[in-house]
Amino acid sequence: MTQALTPTASPDPHTAKAFEDVLIQVAERRAEFEQKRHVPRDMIAEFKRAGIYRASAPRRFGGDALPPAEYLSRIERISMIDGSAGWVAGFGSWLIYLAALPLETQAELYADGPDVAFAGGLYPVQPADVVEGGYRVSGRWKFASGCLGADMLSVGISVGAQNGIRPLTAVLPPDQVEIVENWDVIGLRGTGSHDLKVDNVIVPTEWTFVRGAEATVDEPLYRYPSVPYASQVLAVVGLGIARAALDHAISAGGRGGYTGGPKPADRGAYRISIGKAEAELRSARAFFYETTHEVYQTILAGDPATPSQASLLRLASAHLARSSFDVVRTAYQLSGIPAIADDNPMQRYLRDASVVSQHAFLQEGIYDGAGAVLMGVPPFPGYL
Repeated sequence: MTQALTPTASPDPHTAKAFEDVLIQVAERRAEFEQKRHVPRDMIAEFKRAGIYRASAPRRFGGDALPPAEYLSRIERISMIDGSAGWVAGFGSWLIYLAALPLETQAELYADGPDVAFAGGLYPVQPADVVEGGYRVSGRWKFASGCLGADMLSVGISVGAQNGIRPLTAVLPPDQVEIVENWDVIGLRGTGSHDLKVDNVIVPTEWTFVRGAEATVDEPLYRYPSVPYASQVLAVVGLGIARAALDHAISAGGRGGYTGGPKPADRGAYRISIGKAEAELRSARAFFYETTHEVYQTILAGDPATPSQASLLRLASAHLARSSFDVVRTAYQLSGIPAIADDNPMQRYLRDASVVSQHAFLQEGIYDGAGAVLMGVPPFPGYL
């Protein structure tokens, strides 16, 4: 009883077929991703073939620059099959950040085509020295999801008294970065969110930008609030995981237990919990996509997104991540003792969903920022 997806424009039939092929491959290889603790480059190549990475590349450079809801729905579908694959595919949205680079730099970036896989570890922001033509960069950064399959990498730097709330971001080719493989975690193991290490590399000024800065590309997607969009791409992974977990609990309701007692579907408490979880997930999903459509329509009409709209995007994302985790926990508890087995997908859903809601973009404090905006008082620094 998989939920219908948000309607989108009709995709190119070749790309649509490639995307369906990707879903099959993800299902076949998700155990491999977890075992290797990253999504291999050959799978990244399949993502590219399906248009996942060109989806957020500017049209002027051959990309698709898809409306946010259309891209988010694709990440949702991948995440229903495997959260780690959805998380790594979702970092294709980071190309909206790169739209703040000078146009000449972007032309060089996309010289071989728009299918660029980009990853970065922005924190902790490291000090950099100003040198002629750029910055001397050294340091170590955490949580660079998808770094082993990336074509370009980035790190967060500060210069002088810069406070780092919106860090200056330095973009580097992989051969100038050491990947320290230390992604030993409970969930989303296949994301390969390792550390990045850079030693005394000069990054030209034209290959740096401020995260969330105004884009140099004049296309609708790049007028959409970029930092809230980043939180949306993370939250929708939790949505896909929760949908899969709840569907599993629903289908398991007709199976008998080990003790020979009534089937779960014959128990009122089980049915009530399933009904509540379904309502909770669909409600959070509706708020999430409704807000996405509203903000993008404002942009298409020629108006900028307001601070209130940007805040709602962040609120909808944090609420979706929390609601999704609550639904997964409900589904896990309803599934009883079979859920603890390694070959039962429910334990993977629980582990993966728990990591999504732990992300700094999606934690409890976002409710504080949203409440501040709603009441007309200043939110915490960096919220908008």
